[in-house]
Amino acid sequence: MTVTKTQAPAVVDDGTRAAGDGPVGSARSERLSALVQQHGALAVLVIVSLVATFSFDSFATGDNVSNMATSSAFLAIVALGMTFVIITGGIDLSVGSLFALGGVLAAWGSRHGTLVALLLPLVVCGAIGVVNGLLVARSRLAPFIVTLAAMLGARGLMLAITDEGADTYLIGKGSFLAELGQGSTLGLGNPVWIMLALFVAGAVVLRRTRFGQHVYAVGGNEDAAALMGAPVARTKILVYTLSGVLAGLAGALNAAWLASGVTILGNGMELEAISAVVIGGTLLTGGLGYVSGSLVGVLLLKVIQNVINQIGSLDSSYQQVVSGAFLAVVVVAQTWLGRRRQLM
Repeated sequence: MTVTKTQAPAVVDDGTRAAGDGPVGSARSERLSALVQQHGALAVLVIVSLVATFSFDSFATGDNVSNMATSSAFLAIVALGMTFVIITGGIDLSVGSLFALGGVLAAWGSRHGTLVALLLPLVVCGAIGVVNGLLVARSRLAPFIVTLAAMLGARGLMLAITDEGADTYLIGKGSFLAELGQGSTLGLGNPVWIMLALFVAGAVVLRRTRFGQHVYAVGGNEDAAALMGAPVARTKILVYTLSGVLAGLAGALNAAWLASGVTILGNGMELEAISAVVIGGTLLTGGLGYVSGSLVGVLLLKVIQNVINQIGSLDSSYQQVVSGAFLAVVVVAQTWLGRRRQLM
């Protein structure tokens, strides 16, 4: 008796399987999720900007774009420091008060020269950041409570310096500090160029240095980072110090732009910075974030605010409503994408 063996046809994987049906689909879905998380805000920014350009004649004009860029620079510098903090899994609620304090200190110090005007806010706000970092890292206190206390303390110090806001210190016209805040190069204000330089440096530090690796490691899993030899406490202290220094610098540049240290500024700025960072793709739980995304988040918030101003019939409070709704959508999307990537 002859037995005939039949051979099953070979199955050729041409990569056409549906997403989720095996490693090919899972890899594609994971890449797509990562792409949406990293560049979704940029896509929304481009769409909103295009719609606004065709809807409002004054939106894409040189003056309006320059004004938006300059006003965005100060929030962006604050958001840069916030990005490092949030990637480590922390939060910094003191940056709004440090921004206002930095502006007042810069205006007060301008009477003694530009060097004092710039160094004083950096040193004082940086010192407050060091205290925040020490309490969070060494005493293991909750970042929310520590930075909330720093927010109140910095605001109180600013009011004490200005006699409860009765004194407003001015920056003399024609000084180097005034030129730094009010001058422009190639059509863009000097604060914009400073902000761009800081973001380039921040991206290099976060992606190309050992400190940047430690920042991601601490945010991803603090215990695992410690077991691998990462200096967890030092990393936390440095990111809170950086956040304080950048908030003070942003306040000093804003004071130079306005030619005075305005005491009412900075209210709610910490929430704007957090919103911009999260909208840009940084996870509130830490371990994942992008410097470029934070810049996109700031620009998106400013564009939305400008569009509402262009409409004219809407109150400025609508900007907060839109920003809050957009932030809620982003957080929900991040949570969904994170769970989806874990299941792959």
